[in-house]
Amino acid sequence: MDTPIIKIAIADDEALFRAGISFILTRIKNFEIVFEAENGADLLEKLKTASSLPDVVLMDLKMPLLNGVESTKILQKEYPEIKVIAVTSYDGKSFITNMIDVGASSYLLKNTSPKVVVHTINEVFVKGFYYDERVLKIIHENLLSAKSKRIKSDLDNNLLTKREKEILELICNQYTTNEIADKLFISPRTVEGHRNNLLLKTESKNVAGLVIYGIQKKLIELSPDF
Repeated sequence: MDTPIIKIAIADDEALFRAGISFILTRIKNFEIVFEAENGADLLEKLKTASSLPDVVLMDLKMPLLNGVESTKILQKEYPEIKVIAVTSYDGKSFITNMIDVGASSYLLKNTSPKVVVHTINEVFVKGFYYDERVLKIIHENLLSAKSKRIKSDLDNNLLTKREKEILELICNQYTTNEIADKLFISPRTVEGHRNNLLLKTESKNVAGLVIYGIQKKLIELSPDF
């Protein structure tokens, strides 16, 4: 079975960084760079005229005209099928929290190794999200601080069906749609239907939002060090 081509766009105001990451990623057989943008406004303009939309956008945070957070908000509304991976020099909790909250599927620092970047892109494409332990810890701390009001209360015990809970737990444990289908002896299309219901019921923007919901419900086991 052929590996699917992953179409990638890069949005960053640093020309040297764009050139460097583009050079690295074009050497990966299943990666295709569809375009580069120098800021969020440029990204949105290029999406309007692109002959082929990207599957993944590597998004810088601090950019002129339109920054990464605002750009991600717009993408979630107008191009919800496009997954955003934040790639930035900023590692503060507030930056990470803001990007995850607006729907970013992953968060990487610019000093991350090329191998990790490649792995993250593949994981986000297949599973819809990829958070390392540090990001998971920050998400968890943010939930504990009770600042995440968009997740429904635990008081509604009947929110999800038994099957939906099973599928949510498998999503949180990074199973793909096909793997979930095989494990539960149902069709991939049925899995997709349950996932769409989960998105509606939990008011999540994407699979990454479901994972955050799963953290709150303790469906993801965090390291004892957390």
